[in-house]
This record gives sequence, C-alpha cells and structure tokens, in this order.
Amino acid sequence: MNRNPATGDPSPPGAEHQTSPPDLRLAGLAVAAWLTALAGLHLGTRALLLVATVATILTTFGALHLLGRLGRPWAAARRYGWIAVAVGLGVVCAGAATAAQLAIRDTPPIRALAEQRALITAEVVVRDDPRPIRSAGRPGMLLVPSELVQLTGPDGRRIHASVRLLVLATDPAWHGLLPGQRLTADGRLGLPRGGDLTAAVLSTNGPPQRHGESSWAQRAAGTLRAGLQRACAPLPDDPGGLLPGLIVGDTSRLPPAVEEEFRATGMTHLNAVSGSNVAIVVGAVLLLARWARAGPWLAVGLCAVALVGFVILVRPSPSVVRAATMGAIGLAALAAGRPRAALPALAAAVTVLVLVDPELAGDPGFALSVLATGGLLLLAGPWRDGLRRRGVPAGLAEALTVPAAAQLACGPVVAGISGTVSLVAVPANLLAVPAIAPATVLGVLAALVSPVWPAGAEFLAWLASWPAWWLVLIARQGTRLPGGTLPWPGGLPGALLLTAVTLALLVAVRRPVVRRLVAVVGVAAVIGVLAVRFVAAGWPPTGWVVVACAVGQGDALVLPVGSGRAVVVDAGPEPGAVDDCLRRLGVREVPLLVVSHFHADHVGGVAGVFRGRRVDAVLVPASTDPESGRDLVRAAATAGRAALLTTSAGARHPIGGVDLLVLGPPYPLAGTRSDPNNNSLVLRATVGGVRILLPGDAETEEQHALLTRATPSQLRADVLKVAHHGSAYQDPSFLDAVRPVVALVPVGSGNTYGHPNPGILARLSGGGTRVLRTDTDGDVAAIRNDGGLAVVRRGIPPGRRS
Repeated sequence: MNRNPATGDPSPPGAEHQTSPPDLRLAGLAVAAWLTALAGLHLGTRALLLVATVATILTTFGALHLLGRLGRPWAAARRYGWIAVAVGLGVVCAGAATAAQLAIRDTPPIRALAEQRALITAEVVVRDDPRPIRSAGRPGMLLVPSELVQLTGPDGRRIHASVRLLVLATDPAWHGLLPGQRLTADGRLGLPRGGDLTAAVLSTNGPPQRHGESSWAQRAAGTLRAGLQRACAPLPDDPGGLLPGLIVGDTSRLPPAVEEEFRATGMTHLNAVSGSNVAIVVGAVLLLARWARAGPWLAVGLCAVALVGFVILVRPSPSVVRAATMGAIGLAALAAGRPRAALPALAAAVTVLVLVDPELAGDPGFALSVLATGGLLLLAGPWRDGLRRRGVPAGLAEALTVPAAAQLACGPVVAGISGTVSLVAVPANLLAVPAIAPATVLGVLAALVSPVWPAGAEFLAWLASWPAWWLVLIARQGTRLPGGTLPWPGGLPGALLLTAVTLALLVAVRRPVVRRLVAVVGVAAVIGVLAVRFVAAGWPPTGWVVVACAVGQGDALVLPVGSGRAVVVDAGPEPGAVDDCLRRLGVREVPLLVVSHFHADHVGGVAGVFRGRRVDAVLVPASTDPESGRDLVRAAATAGRAALLTTSAGARHPIGGVDLLVLGPPYPLAGTRSDPNNNSLVLRATVGGVRILLPGDAETEEQHALLTRATPSQLRADVLKVAHHGSAYQDPSFLDAVRPVVALVPVGSGNTYGHPNPGILARLSGGGTRVLRTDTDGDVAAIRNDGGLAVVRRGIPPGRRS
C-alpha cells in the first residue's frame, strides 16, 4: 500500500499519479515585491515612491471593488481579482521598504564626502568574511562588507549613521576578522558601483583598530572553519581547495583554474553555501531520525537543531540565512504534512526576505536559490512521476529530474550573468550528484571534530577528498568538450529572452505532438551546432593564450581568464575596433584592463572596452604623461565604476589563470627620446604555462634599463609583443635576451611612421622566430597545443608549428 511520505498514513491507490495544480496564491505577491525592489535599486527613491503611490491607489480601489462584489457571482473573476490585489500589495510594500532603505543609503553628508573622496575615520561593524578580490589587479586586496556606525570627516565633524559600507583593504591585519567585529579604520571614501544598498566605499592601506570581540557564535564558527582548513591542508591543491568552499563557502584556497572550470560547466553553485548544502545536512539528520523511527514532529525538531547548527558553522551571513530560509521551507511542509504548502511557503519567504533586505532582489545567489527551489517544487515532481509511469526506476527518475529541473529554472539567470548557455551543465550536475552528499557530510564531520581530534578530522577530510576529486574531474573534462557552451545575449535582455523561450517550451510541450516536434528540433539544432563547431575553424581558436587585435596603428592584446572573461592590455586608437575584437573573442567581462601608457594609440579606444562589458579594475603606470590620455582613462573608469589602480616594478597581479608580473619601468626615466614610451608598463604574463612579454612602447632606453635590472629568466619569453609597433628603436641585446618563439606586431597598414622596421623583422625571423603582424594577418593568436606553440590568423587554419 502507498503511504504518505510525510506522515506515514495510507494513501489511496494511484495517489502518487494524481496531480493537482500548484498553489500560486502568494506567487503574485512575491514576484511583485521582488521586481519592485530590484527596479527600485536602480531607479532611485523618487521614482520608486511614485510607483508605490500609484500602486496604493489602484490596489485600494481594486480591493474596495472586490469587497463590494462579495456574495455575487463570478467567483473566478473574484479569485483573479484578489491575485491582482496581491500583486499591487507587493508593489506597495516593497516600494515603501526599498524607498526607506534608499533614503538611508543616500544620507546627504556621507554622499557628499564620498563624492569629494575625502579622508575619513570610520567606526564599522564587519558584516561578512573578508575575501580576496582576485580581479582587482592589486595583490592582497580584500573586500570587507561592513556596517558603518560612526564617521569622522576631515573637518573633525562626527556623523552617526547606520549604512552599508564596503571596505577595500590591503593590510594583512584585515585577514581573519569575524562578522560582528567592531573596529575603526582610516581611509579615503568613494562612491559605490550602484545597484545595491552600499552607501560608500572605503579604501584603506592601514590596519584596523579592533574594539572587543565578536559574538560567541562567530568565534565558534571561526574555530571550526579554521579546523577544517587545517584538516584540508595536507590534501592536493584542487580537492583540498574545493572542500572548504563546498562545505562552508570558504574559497580562499580554491585554485583559480578550478574556479573557472566550475563556472564553465555550470557547477559554480557548488563553490558557495546554498540551499543544497542545507538540504544535504538536514536530509542526513532526517534519514537518521526515520531510521530510529522518530515521529514527524521529533524529526522536524532534530532537523531544526541541525539547521541552526549548520548556520552557526558557516556563519549567519545574509547568503547563509537565505539558504537556510529556503531549506526551512521543506521543514515547514514536512511538519504540516502538506507538501503542497511548500510553494506558498517559498513565496512567503521571498516576500519577507525582500522586504527585510531589498538588496537581495539584485543578488544573483538569491535568484538562483529561489529559482532552484521553485524548479524542484514545480517541475521535478511531475517529471519524476512521468518517468516512473514509463517504467524508469524511482532512484534514476529522481536523479535525472532534480538537476534538470534546477538547471532549467536557473538557466535564465546563468545566461544573463555569463552570456552563454551551457550544453554540459545538466549532464555535469547529474554526474556530480552522487559525490556532493558524501563530500558535504564528511566535511561537516571533519569540521565538528577538528577542535578535539585533529587526526580524525584529517582522516575524514581525506575521505571527503575522493568525492571532491570526482567533482574536479567532471568540471575539468566538461570544459574540454568542444561546443560545450553556446553564445547567448548577456545581461537582463538575455535573461528575459531565455525566460520567454523556457516558458513557451514548457507550455508547448504539454501537447504530445509539440513535445515530439520540440525534441526532434532540439536534437537537430544541438547536433547541427556541434557539427559546425567541429568542422568550421572557430574563433577564438582552442588553446589560445594571447590575441593581438587588428585595431589599426595601436595596441590591444587579450589574455584569456575563463569563459567570456579576459585581461585586456591597451585599447587601441578608437573604440569601435577594440570592441569588435572583443566581441569576436566572446569577451563579456574584463577583470582587469591594463594601460601601458597614455598615448592615444593605446588609450583612444578605452570606451570600447567598457561598451556592454563589466570592467572591474584599470591598472595604469605611475607616469601620467600625456595628461589628455590620463584624463580619458580616468573618465572611462569613473563612468564604468571600475577601480583605478597604479602599480610598480616587482608587483604581481594574478587574475584567474593569468599571472602578471610587472618588470618595468624599473625606475622613472627622464630626458629620453620619448619619456611616455620609455615609462611604459612592461609585463610578463604567464597563461597556461606560456610566458608572454608585453613591453608596451618601451624603446631603447627602457629596454636597456630592463637588461640591467631584470634577471635573464624574467625576460625570457615564448611570445613577444614587439615594442612600439616594431619601430627601429629596439635594443638588439633585449631581443636576444627574450629569444621568443613567436613575435606579434600590432601595427596599422599604410602608417607614415615606417612601422614595422624591416631590419627588426629580419633580426627576429633570422633567429627562428615566427613573426605575425596585424596589418597583413588581421587578428593573430598564439595557441598552445600538443606539439608546442602554434599561430593562428583569424579565419585561417592553424599555421605551421613553430
């Protein structure tokens, strides 16, 4: 006899096949509140209050009209009318709550100091763990989400305000701070990026002055997290860095290459605490409770204790509270013995969370948590039952439908963020399912026993490293599949487009004929795309490590960081050319834009790098000559809300899989033939084991200075971007020290400067270097393959191996 899984009571035969429509009565309220808060974060207080006022009037008239029709016919109309009233109520509540938070955020005295970039002293409370910013272009920089308590301006005036503050810190003393820690710091105030509730950004180079300690819960969590890190320390880098991220969201040791592989295969959600972590921990406790024949209420109580304990372990930051709230939805439905109550509980939870913290409306993690939970509640069950009716075993049906439903629901958000649609995400997550639970449970146990039994914690972490290794293997192999991702419009338009396509397909496939047609067309489309990918020579070529863009008489080079992400060095003379090159390469996000120097042929196109892309930081040399180029770069960085950073010789800037070492200028040069050229940043980039030397427009004087200050191993490179478009002002000893296998010459056709110099090209070619130039070859790439280095010209099959 079938039994209700929540209560154990008998249920009528065939009940498992009976479906009832989902309870969507609160869905309109939740969606309206969510979208209103999201719009308000970008529109501002005045527009939001106007929308809320209009919604209040319409909702009031609508409710009065419906109340006047109570007891009359047209029940269906009344039902839909109340849904419309709920939507209006969501707009009113979220509009008021968000407007209130925005008014606090935009406190005039703090806003004025931020616009002035004033030096201030701030007393703050840490809200979340300090985390490194790998894309900031400055080694060791930390991002510390905080709550401002008091601010002392440059005139000594004190301002008391409770607003959100982001601290950008470089001093090592900021490491190890716990949420809830109260401290004081000196620094320069700046404007935030926008789109959230952050009031200002504080940049500081000094240590914080601590006041007291954080709460006992945070200290306990810190002890357990540190114990987990110690237990994972003896493990290999890949699984040892993944485990703390998988279990408690600590990605400080996660190798950048593994992070990019997880992103490319749609598995990046495993690197952060989410509802799945909560479900695994609570599910393990629930299984033990059922094995011990505990009743429903006792099982729920044990699960609630486990849920609170897990939140303490991973620290009750907003993201963790969000994940715990989603996990608690299942507990509420279980306690009530009504699985159908889960969807209204989800809608209520979304509404409450958005009203309490409107910033969650713009948080991709919040959207992924909600959509994944909603996908499981709305889609996984019917899909599973449909497969079981067709003879698929229950366990296999569950394993197939859960990742498919979650991936389908989260697809629009992922596509909007990444600008791609992954073809390997569903199979990759399906293969990952068996490893997630044992890795999580063993890792949590390792953290719990680490304070009292370190050896036992290391043994448990070693056991957990095996399923973690399987996850790394899946991600690594998934990134190597050709055609694993398809390009898709990014941002909000791309997300809305995929949402419309998904909803249309879900409605259409309810008809058997349409379902078969969609299946046939879908399979044919995938096979056709893959065939084109295999047969046609794609761009960028597989294994590329650097591309020199054909932007005319100027420099623009691209170094791949990951799927859709790249470091850009210089921007060419005009925006359109560099924008077109980045579009051809599929670059949608630039973690770091490097400006070698401020001549127009290197910075004139800087606006094109920002066009439709997020640029996190701009790295510039200490020399500001010429000022016109400096002002152009500064204006673009300000408009794009990118951090503007300087660097010096010896600094290292790791960005994902790209490692940048600054070699020059070794010291400021003056009185040379061209001081701006001879103070160019000289970088040695390492991408996939290939060393690439990027000397900007360094001429004889700076090249000679590098020979006297840099070691031979630092100058040796596999690929050389020939300085100053191949001009005659090259030090032969410098070229001999580099000894490149491939030389790339960015240069414009028909230029009046005599670039490139035939003697320089002959010297390089005579030494066995393969030389490519953008004026005759177009975009040119150096690629790494099994035979070493090769070169590719855009639209032309790979050239001979060098």
